[in-house]
Amino acid sequence: MENTTGLRESKKLRTRRQLAATALELFLERGFDAVSVADVAAAAEVSKPTLFRYFPTKEDLLLDRFADHQDEVARIVRDRPAGRSPVGAVHAQFLTALAERDPITGLCDHPEVLAFQRLLYSTASLESRLSHYSDREVELLAAALEAESVPPLAARLAAVHVVAVRHELGRENWQRLDAGQSADEAHAAAVADADLAFGMLADGLDRALPAAPPAPA
Repeated sequence: MENTTGLRESKKLRTRRQLAATALELFLERGFDAVSVADVAAAAEVSKPTLFRYFPTKEDLLLDRFADHQDEVARIVRDRPAGRSPVGAVHAQFLTALAERDPITGLCDHPEVLAFQRLLYSTASLESRLSHYSDREVELLAAALEAESVPPLAARLAAVHVVAVRHELGRENWQRLDAGQSADEAHAAAVADADLAFGMLADGLDRALPAAPPAPA
């Protein structure tokens, strides 16, 4: 029974990935608004109802990959070393991600990543739907902070600011690359921006947030 369940889940995952990959190819080729859900379903050889079972909206066909990162900030905060503040932990991780040219930072000049980001930032409905994923990031981070006895309002306000900074830094970095800079050329400015942005957050938030996670029981 467990083996059957595992096979079923593997098939669902393959189908999901196939749908997302097919949609991305069509969106990049024709433009997001020029491709319908029916076009994606036909190209992937599935019915529209089947497609909607995997992706609630057309936008999710492109943005679902962000779901893998929704718990990233909360995890960074939960796993931070003793003595490091939540803002300091997120700042340090962002600098590491910049050095690694992680696409989530916007500082990745791989052609496919640039094309994806150009599509994202030039399509109003995609940017609007992206807020759905950002809201979930905020919820998860706020919950992680509340688990450390941060009052709910303070936890949510901190989470909103931390998540917003990460997204705005990503957008700023992509704009540099879209203007013609390489990731290597833009790296120093990206680091300076991150230091500035997280420094501003630390000045306001570190007084309200714990410096280290609670000791294990």
